Amino acid sequence: MNRRTIVHMDLDTFFVSVERKKNSSLIGKPVIIGGTSDRGVVASCSYEARKFGVHSAMPVRMAKSICPSGIYLKGDMEDYSRHSNEVTEIIAAHSPAFEKASIDEHYIDISGMDHFFGSFKWTHELREKIIHETGLPISFGLSTNKTVSKIATGESKPNGELEIGYGCEKSFLAPLSIKKIPMIGDKTYKLLRNMGIEKVYTLQEMPQEVMHMVLGENGNTIWKKANGIDNSPVVPYSEQKSISTETTFDKDTIDMEQLNQTIIKMVEKLSFQLRSMTKLTSCITIKIRYSDFNTYTHQAKISYTSSDHVIIPKAKELFNKVFSKRLLIRLVGVKFSGLVEGCQQINLFEDSTEMINLYQVMDKMRRRFGNNKIIRAISL
Repeated sequence: MNRRTIVHMDLDTFFVSVERKKNSSLIGKPVIIGGTSDRGVVASCSYEARKFGVHSAMPVRMAKSICPSGIYLKGDMEDYSRHSNEVTEIIAAHSPAFEKASIDEHYIDISGMDHFFGSFKWTHELREKIIHETGLPISFGLSTNKTVSKIATGESKPNGELEIGYGCEKSFLAPLSIKKIPMIGDKTYKLLRNMGIEKVYTLQEMPQEVMHMVLGENGNTIWKKANGIDNSPVVPYSEQKSISTETTFDKDTIDMEQLNQTIIKMVEKLSFQLRSMTKLTSCITIKIRYSDFNTYTHQAKISYTSSDHVIIPKAKELFNKVFSKRLLIRLVGVKFSGLVEGCQQINLFEDSTEMINLYQVMDKMRRRFGNNKIIRAISL
């Protein structure tokens, strides 16, 4: 079996770096991205801000209390997406196979590169090219699999490079905190800490069966990651451009209440799909087909979002612009396009933590009980 060589590249404090590229006076200062109002949440922050205890997903109100000297910026998702695409284009032009894991992360499979060029040298030169052409700092980790490479990137930051040689995966991971392992969130961390587990080497020494008893199948996966085992492939990157849905009525209608309810349901469905895909949309299109089979569409650009409470008013506005009351409607449709990688917390720069928590709870219930189990009362 051929030995794999996997690179993980991660743009350092990406949103902050983009803002500093536009405004060099921000360099060296505590910068917090994620809304200027106290009801917002932190989407990203500089290393200077982290020294005060600021971290992503923290309420801006709390961040201001512990870092009053910080510079608070709303953020520009469209600009961040453009810079992300610039990095992706450079990686795509030089890499044999790559996966875009998020707006600021990429995995690259360069297995076999050592026979021709040298894996570390190749990755170093690609990193230098990205920094030179985009002006953005980026770090990388290099190892035999995705998990170890991702953790190595974290250890190399800021703006660093780290290679973990074949056979050194376990010894590299052993002294690290279990928080470093992907999949270990706050709840799992607290559970393992209550069991007296703090460092990765303790997980490595535990029987896999014990982890399975405590955490089920996730326990098996965490045990493997702790031991440097990860056979997951680098999935070739392809950007989905749009998602859509439409409804054909049993009977042609001009019942505004029915049409309104249908559009709301479709927006809720697509918005949930976006969040499940960790994507955002920047364009919404409304489609109407009349009883005479003539079809009309109307679209509008919007700020990047995956929140139905933001999209619904725009969808209604577009429908009112394209709707003619002289004819019965046979079909209505909604399409989201201009999709980019990004999650809800990144996008909701001005939304409250209560709103974000509400979406997370509703989506969790939808995933467990079905998409149609949680809907707005107005769409009933």
